[in-house]
Amino acid sequence: MAPGLWLLLLSALPSALTLEPVSMGLAIAAASALTGFLSYPRFYCGRFTECCEEGALNSTALQLALEQRLFGQHLANKVILQALKGFMNNQDPKKALTLSLHGWTGTGKNYVSKIIAENIYPQGLNSKFVHVFVSAMHFPHDHLVPKYKDQLQMWIRGNVSACPRSVFIFDEMDKLHPGLIDAIKPFLDYYDEIDGVSYRKAIFIFLSNAGGDLITKVALDFWKKGKRREELQLKDVESIVSVGVFNNKNSGLWHSSLIDKNLIDFFVPFLPLEYKHVKKCVAVEIQSRGFELDEDLITRVADEMTYFPKEEKIYSDKGCKTVSAKLDLSMEL
Repeated sequence: MAPGLWLLLLSALPSALTLEPVSMGLAIAAASALTGFLSYPRFYCGRFTECCEEGALNSTALQLALEQRLFGQHLANKVILQALKGFMNNQDPKKALTLSLHGWTGTGKNYVSKIIAENIYPQGLNSKFVHVFVSAMHFPHDHLVPKYKDQLQMWIRGNVSACPRSVFIFDEMDKLHPGLIDAIKPFLDYYDEIDGVSYRKAIFIFLSNAGGDLITKVALDFWKKGKRREELQLKDVESIVSVGVFNNKNSGLWHSSLIDKNLIDFFVPFLPLEYKHVKKCVAVEIQSRGFELDEDLITRVADEMTYFPKEEKIYSDKGCKTVSAKLDLSMEL
């Protein structure tokens, strides 16, 4: 123990220098125990600094968050809960967890990535261990792809070296240059280590609109057959999405080795949202602003949204993405 810390602790004890030898021994033992506790890394975590997460996932909290905050996505709820629970409770995973989230805008892909981040690190997307890349913002120029590739690999390597449980979220995956996807590939593969660094506890999440049309077709076909959307199973959609984005030149994963080599663990489909789901989104937005729920207001905002197909008008064409703006307008009227 540092001399200064000894003096500080002993000075806090009354009449420390006048204690009998036995009492002095007890005082020193108590001081030693205290400094041992203070030096334990977990003492500082969440109090003075953010620490890299090494423990198991609180699956109950994640399940509750998904049930209460994500609407109309029974497939995504189930897959994400099981995938994260199994992965984070495994002390020796064989590879990094890779989730590819697909569906139209406003269906909840970004929202889910936020929920995942918050259930691993309390600071969520603001955590220093969670890294978000937006293709159009971070990698805008094709002629700079070689530079982006080197920078991206260095960033991933450096952050996983500092925290094995790092989370990397790639938004607009359908707009990511193939060269950058190739740069990510080694970190997702079945390697024990690459240049002395293990990536097997890291989590990679890809967000993409690609496959949204295929997912909608499956959901609409189910509806036309008189089946409930909750009857849809992952096997009904996942293979259609994976094959579809693999063969789609604008998917970002066109003929990608990530699919060819089975490095994406789960293709997670996000179904188009119905009127009832939009109403739930409106209710959550109202509550988040500190207002009492107003059924008339909820209905008015939901009615302002546009729906498709043209005749049936079952699904919101923007999901819940414009709910906040529509609510602003309705509250001013």
